Amino acid sequence: MKYCGGVETKPGRSVAAAAGFTYVGVLVLVAMVGMALALASELWHTVQKREKEQELLFIGNQFRRAIAMYSAGGSGNLQRLEDLLQDPRTPGVRRYLRKIYRDPMTGGTEWGLVKSGGNAITGVYSLSDEEPLKRAGFSSADRDFEDKKKYSEWVFAPKPTQGASGATAPAPAVPGAASPGQKTAGAQAPAQGPAGAPATAQSGAAQNDTTVNRSQVRVRR
Repeated sequence: MKYCGGVETKPGRSVAAAAGFTYVGVLVLVAMVGMALALASELWHTVQKREKEQELLFIGNQFRRAIAMYSAGGSGNLQRLEDLLQDPRTPGVRRYLRKIYRDPMTGGTEWGLVKSGGNAITGVYSLSDEEPLKRAGFSSADRDFEDKKKYSEWVFAPKPTQGASGATAPAPAVPGAASPGQKTAGAQAPAQGPAGAPATAQSGAAQNDTTVNRSQVRVRR
């Protein structure tokens, strides 16, 4: 037992106080590490979700292109997605899709189907009801996906102007506009001489001939 400033102290109290502060410091450190791990996990989840969105857009456009090619490939409606792997309307091998892709948002091969009259498949969509991260900046083919609330609202169906190759048809020509290889009506070709050369070239050649003749006359003199 010691006396410090008239106050009785015990050696064990300082050790206990130091141990208490150490315990509090460890708790604070553990809380900070937990917060950092939570932020890292959220960031990783966001990155993974954006990658899945890009994959969904790619796969959806593959289905869209395949459905357009099937519709332009002959008579009859698409009844199953498996028919895109082998067209049952033709005796030979005709494929419009390499495989039935998995839905990157659900992980399964089941897709939502858009059907028209006659039970024909005209489009596909994801079965996920999650809210998309991507809300803008879509391509012209996917412009309808802007501000959608769920992935299931991203419907991949051929556009009315989309042909068998999967590309949109070119815009019609403007009446009265000249085609790339067509000359304008008011434009005229430069005048040509008898031999088909331009008039300027013909006159220059005539001047050169006159000069030569004069020099020859001077030499003879």
